[in-house]
Amino acid sequence: MVEIKRKGIIEEDQIYETLKRARSHDSSMVRDILAKGRALEGLDEQDIAVLTGVSDPNLLAEMFDAARNVKDLVYGNRLVLFAPLYISNLCGNECVYCAFRVRNTDVKRRALDQEEIADEVRHLVSQGHKRILLVAGEAYPREGFSYILRSIDTIYDSARGHGEIRRANVNIAPLTSGEFKLLREARIGTYQLFQETYHQETYRQVHVSGRKMDFDWRISAMDRAVEAGIDDVGIGVLFGLFDWRFEILALLQHIRHLERKHGIGPHTISVPRLEPAVGSDIASQPPHPVSDLDFRRIVAILRLAVPYTGIIMSTRESADMRRETFALGVSQISAGSRTNPGGYGAERPDEAQFSLGDHRSLDDVVRDVASLGYVPSFCTACYRLGRTGGDFMDLAKPGLIKTHCQPNAVATFQEFLLDYGSPRTREVGRETIARAMEEMDGGTRRKTERMLGRLREGRRDVYC
Repeated sequence: MVEIKRKGIIEEDQIYETLKRARSHDSSMVRDILAKGRALEGLDEQDIAVLTGVSDPNLLAEMFDAARNVKDLVYGNRLVLFAPLYISNLCGNECVYCAFRVRNTDVKRRALDQEEIADEVRHLVSQGHKRILLVAGEAYPREGFSYILRSIDTIYDSARGHGEIRRANVNIAPLTSGEFKLLREARIGTYQLFQETYHQETYRQVHVSGRKMDFDWRISAMDRAVEAGIDDVGIGVLFGLFDWRFEILALLQHIRHLERKHGIGPHTISVPRLEPAVGSDIASQPPHPVSDLDFRRIVAILRLAVPYTGIIMSTRESADMRRETFALGVSQISAGSRTNPGGYGAERPDEAQFSLGDHRSLDDVVRDVASLGYVPSFCTACYRLGRTGGDFMDLAKPGLIKTHCQPNAVATFQEFLLDYGSPRTREVGRETIARAMEEMDGGTRRKTERMLGRLREGRRDVYC
């Protein structure tokens, strides 16, 4: 076999060769790969390629069961909740799949001022949110990048009653090294950026103009971020632009690059599918649509391939699809989301980035999650105790992180129930917490009971 030389972060020839070799596999090979995944060893490109071709219903069931097992070993039965906060839909790029593209006249443009941002934050806080993902189109108002920094300060300064945002994550355009240093100093949690598609010809076709046309500038952003001291980064693919089998292998190449160069992988992976967007034909008719079964397969394979990494499921997906993926590896979900600037204070569908599949309120989502046996978590302890980057990986890879996360999940869930939960949600929540406590070992249970006691005494924001 001809050796294929790797030249960059993504080697397309290597991916195609790997997929070709994986066409020949049997059930014994698949089960060996699943056993490797269950042992938290992760998967290599060849393993992933084999799993992408599994069609036997029995083997698919075993794959989904393996992913469920790994998710429980690493993260337990908790689900972290957050909300996106869109502060601007101004953009200088022409991305044919996005409603925010610069030439789209069907979308009303808006950038929130600082008081409007504070008002949006207060709306979110009054619902019970503690985590925000700041999102902005890839162009800023006249003040430039300082607009983002001021907005982060506003988010942290906008409290209401018992409520506050304890951690702001950020999804914005790639930055220079100097700008990334300023972003780190602004006390962000995770810097998140999606390559959208790793297939360079498709990337060229769907990014028609603007700075986002530069594939290399975008894919190297995570290197600049980590080198600037941001050790929690999140990556993702917009599934539907190109063959999902190619994308998932390219995603792994990007992950292995980060691990080799910086010693850490991504803190999160996001798995959005193309959804209809105002003014975009391709968003309504994806060139490579991903079926529901293949979407579930994507989540399960990622959970087995990179067991330490959080998988994020957005409200692009329906409530039913979100429920199905919880057990397959998803560990973070958005709830009560709006995808337009000012959307929490007033509905403005003509300013949204894409259509939502799950329109339920935060309280409804929390109650549903708890009724399914999961513990809704609003925890931000790892960020504030320095369990990030390599320290987080050291705990997550052997499955030790849940000894910290489970008590914090229960405590933050109890705090939500006390301050924001509806009577129905409180009733379901009490039963969920009781079950979670029963499943803890003695030491973890005693630690959690002490934290719950402090909450009942009127304390807030207790964590370990």
